[in-house]
Amino acid sequence: MSATPSSPPLGILHVVVPTDVGGMQRVIEGLAAGHRRRGHRVALAAVAMPPHAAEPPLLPALRSAGVDVRPVETPGRRYGRERAAIADLCRTLRVDVVHSHGYRPDVVDAPAARRSGAATVTTVHGFTGGGWKNRLYESLQLRAFRRFDAVVAVSRPLEARLSSAGVPAGRLHLVPNAWAGPADFAERAAARAALGAPADGPVVGWVGRLTREKGADVLIRALPLLTRPAVVAVVVGEGPEQRALHDLAARLDVADRVVWTGSVPQAGRYMRAFDVFVLSSRTEGTPIVLFEAMAAGVPVVATAVGGVPDVVGEGEAALVPPENPGALAAAVHSSLADPARSTRWAAAACRRLAAEFALEPWLDRYEMVYRQVLARTAE
Repeated sequence: MSATPSSPPLGILHVVVPTDVGGMQRVIEGLAAGHRRRGHRVALAAVAMPPHAAEPPLLPALRSAGVDVRPVETPGRRYGRERAAIADLCRTLRVDVVHSHGYRPDVVDAPAARRSGAATVTTVHGFTGGGWKNRLYESLQLRAFRRFDAVVAVSRPLEARLSSAGVPAGRLHLVPNAWAGPADFAERAAARAALGAPADGPVVGWVGRLTREKGADVLIRALPLLTRPAVVAVVVGEGPEQRALHDLAARLDVADRVVWTGSVPQAGRYMRAFDVFVLSSRTEGTPIVLFEAMAAGVPVVATAVGGVPDVVGEGEAALVPPENPGALAAAVHSSLADPARSTRWAAAACRRLAAEFALEPWLDRYEMVYRQVLARTAE
């Protein structure tokens, strides 16, 4: 749906603290580039950018798509300066809708956008829980959601949580994430070589940020149970749990069966290195990395958390309970032991991805949200 004289182009400003990797960055790239391609005026404010810091990959990718990228260099907690910069961008760019993503933009920047006269929309990508400080931040964020013109949940469990937290039903929208591609996957041998994986033998893959909620430790704990044949795990990503995960692998005597790649740009391109893709998260929204595995035609073993069961189900993937290395190991072993069935399931998952999580209908739904809030605020 492109902009027409009856539906004039919108001025959209996305606000985010950009990082090197993550599903949220992929969602923003798909939204911003997609709506710019449709003729809307789209900009992105990259907040909390330290002066002279190297740019995260999201920013050049959006520039190449024609999105107006504006770094907001506000070192530390200079929130007043940050709010002033956001308000100035709203006026200068003639913004209709400010779309924020993440704790800091939701709590710090959205009020400045609201005071400038822009409608405010946020997408809730998920909650991580964790220590008391993070739970405090999430509590403040939940309170802030009540003032937004629209709050988008990417999964049904998130929608239910937001409703119970007091977000008005008329402002709450369920819009699961979409697969925006690209689909230029490296073939098995090249992908294994790129990741440093063994050329032969069973390899399971895990891709994500090494944080507790993503559950890489559950896969490591499953490895001692995957010995016939001995399975090698390739763990792609970085994060604060990295040292603890290395120590865990050593204690369980599986360190020689884990390949730690660190952060890999465009890691999804290498999905076909894996005989099975494992998503062992304790909590999720609608994970983009799961879409990558489905698009690559790789069999999936995933924990049934968050929006995962709404993306893949029986006959498409093996779903297991969270925090259960034994169940995870059994599902991986079953997938490896019956490659014909695994291939059928992977093909079914790929078909479902194309049918239910396509890019253009997703862009339509977000544009509808934007126009609804603008119509309501104009009343």
